[in-house]
Amino acid sequence: MKKKVLVVEKDDDILQIISHILIDEGYQPILCRSEEGIFDIIKFNKPDVILLDIVKPSEQGTELCRAIKAMESTKDIPVIVLSTHPHVDQVKDICADEIVKKPFDISFLIHVVKEQLAA
Repeated sequence: MKKKVLVVEKDDDILQIISHILIDEGYQPILCRSEEGIFDIIKFNKPDVILLDIVKPSEQGTELCRAIKAMESTKDIPVIVLSTHPHVDQVKDICADEIVKKPFDISFLIHVVKEQLAA
C-alpha cells in the first residue's frame, strides 16, 4: 500500500510540482490549497506524513502545526514544514518534525519524507 502524503500548500504551481515528485517516488499525494477543513481531511485520508507550508514562524503562522501536534489523533503524524522565511528553523522548536526550506532540492525533500516515514 502506498504511503499517503498530505500536502498543504497555497501556491498551486508548487503544489503540482510536489504532487508529481511524490507520485514519481511511489507515494499517494493528498493535495490541499488551504487549511480549511484540514482535520476532516486528515481523519478521512489518514496521511502517513504532512508537508505543511508556513509563511512565518509566528504564533499565527504556526497555529495549524501546533494544533496537529496537540491533538491525540494526529500528534504522531510527522509534520514537515516548507517555508521561504529566513528564520523557519524556529518552527522545529515549536512544532515541526523537520524543515525544508524553499526553494527546495527535490532529492532533499524526498530524503526528508523517507526519513520521517522511517522514524
